[in-house]
Amino acid sequence: MAYVHPLRQRSVPMTYRIMSAIALVLLMPWTVPASDDLPKESVLPLSLAGKATQASLDACNRDGYRVSVSIVDRAGVLRAMVRADGAGSHTVDSSRKKAYTAASLRRSTTELTELINKVPTLQALRDMNDQVLMLGGGFPIEIGSEIVGGIGVSGAPGTQLDDACAQAGLVAIGAAQKVPVTK
Repeated sequence: MAYVHPLRQRSVPMTYRIMSAIALVLLMPWTVPASDDLPKESVLPLSLAGKATQASLDACNRDGYRVSVSIVDRAGVLRAMVRADGAGSHTVDSSRKKAYTAASLRRSTTELTELINKVPTLQALRDMNDQVLMLGGGFPIEIGSEIVGGIGVSGAPGTQLDDACAQAGLVAIGAAQKVPVTK
């Protein structure tokens, strides 16, 4: 057997390599990147979440109410939360649950509360999971016709006052204002 230097040995002919490269280049336009199949969703930036919480807190403070304000993203995960000095400890959980409920069900919690009172078959919404709270003070955050999260306020002496403070947060970030349905 004759010795062949490794540099002179060719296992794949050059023409085959060139044809493979040309075929690859020609077929590239027909391939679809996997990222094109991924859904595109807007995200509520932390800066806007912080701005909304502060605006809501300021609105309630001006009126003498000690509240907690929570902001969640579209999935109901907490993005920002603030509790005023002297606000009850229960307001922390209730503000977060109001925000979660509004984001998840895409309606104000006041509207949902009135809806389940009018339509008894919807009472089961209260027990959907342990994060849902059917009590006024929560609104979905809608920016550019897309729900990006929810805001919840708890601690003012009345859910209509929680609603008003939450609305101040929506206004501060340019979100679509939600007018709660009243009886």
